[in-house]
Amino acid sequence: MRAYQVNGFDTPPQFCDVKLPAPGRGQIAVEIRACALNFADLLMIKGSYQDTPEPPFTLGMELAGVVTGTGDAVEGFVPGDRVAIYAGQGGLADHGVFDATRAVRMPDAMGFEAAAAMLVAYGTGHLSLARRARLRPGETLLVTGAAGGVGLAAVEIGAKMGARVIAQARGAEKLEIARKAGAVHLIDASEDLRDRVLALGGADVVYEAIGGDVFRAAFRATRPEGRILPIGFAGGEVPQIPANHLLVKNLTVIGVNIGAYLSFNPIALRESFAEVLRWREAGDLQPHISHILPLADAADGLQLLKERKSTGKVVISMD
Repeated sequence: MRAYQVNGFDTPPQFCDVKLPAPGRGQIAVEIRACALNFADLLMIKGSYQDTPEPPFTLGMELAGVVTGTGDAVEGFVPGDRVAIYAGQGGLADHGVFDATRAVRMPDAMGFEAAAAMLVAYGTGHLSLARRARLRPGETLLVTGAAGGVGLAAVEIGAKMGARVIAQARGAEKLEIARKAGAVHLIDASEDLRDRVLALGGADVVYEAIGGDVFRAAFRATRPEGRILPIGFAGGEVPQIPANHLLVKNLTVIGVNIGAYLSFNPIALRESFAEVLRWREAGDLQPHISHILPLADAADGLQLLKERKSTGKVVISMD
């Protein structure tokens, strides 16, 4: 089968012909139909992501497809089931073998591209805002990088949960996408984020994916007893958090790593995945996919992420 693999951190990924292993105990074999790309894939190529496996490995963290076989001790899945999987790796291939604990059943009416695009971004957003930050109706949620996959999902989920959403992104086109997702206040990345947010009364919860100066500005615009979720550092600088400011404003900084839940609380992770898929089935979430490309163009899809030319998600389709 075809697989888009990293064979070394000093060489670009390439397509390889690899043999598909049989599913082992607790595993399912899947014919992959779609795989969504993530910024973490770019970090894995360089070996700088916290969960990067040793080469060789196949890129692609989240996918959707059809179960073709099961190993021993697998319950709840049979061949023919349509599933979405938070795989961590292995999605950019024709087939794959994955732990059944990473899979959830797809709603019958949901397409493979939409399902593949929902787990990392929407799962992170739901777990972060509902479980970790305990976002309440009527609170103000600030989302930075709001037109990217993770940010746009947080805008939708925050609006669904009844928050007043402030979205920050670069350019009118991206801000309009955030508005359509549920943001009620829009801030261009060229504007003074701290001043604009404070003029709106400050933020109760901050969903921050950029780092660096953006994090510092958002931090300073957080209301007393606010909660800050440092989701990522797409700008390249991991911020240092001044503890004395936490004390003065009674702030809480909340770490979120959805991959870690697989080891210490996989039930919570699967519940978040299942909830966002139910919301999508009910029409409450509309994943924004700016590009759907064939597997042969996986490198072009990753380049779109690298150059920040995409909005929402980039999905690779195997059809």
